[in-house]
Amino acid sequence: MRKSMALTLIIVAIFLSGCSGMSYTEQRTLSGGAIGAAGGALIGAAAGAPGTGAAIGAGAGAVGGYLYDQYEKSQGRP
Repeated sequence: MRKSMALTLIIVAIFLSGCSGMSYTEQRTLSGGAIGAAGGALIGAAAGAPGTGAAIGAGAGAVGGYLYDQYEKSQGRP
């Protein structure tokens, strides 16, 4: 049990460190996709197709994150 927890923490740390040099656009698009995938999976689970819901949610979330980034840039924010 301790080995699997340690391995999980190492993997999470590696993935998080890979995101450190991302631009604001990349960060917002990725976070939008992740939030959309989670929400889509929850809704899809209720409908009986969590994988499909996650895929649709990830796509919609990524587009939403990108559009939000463009809005923020049009307002003069980073």
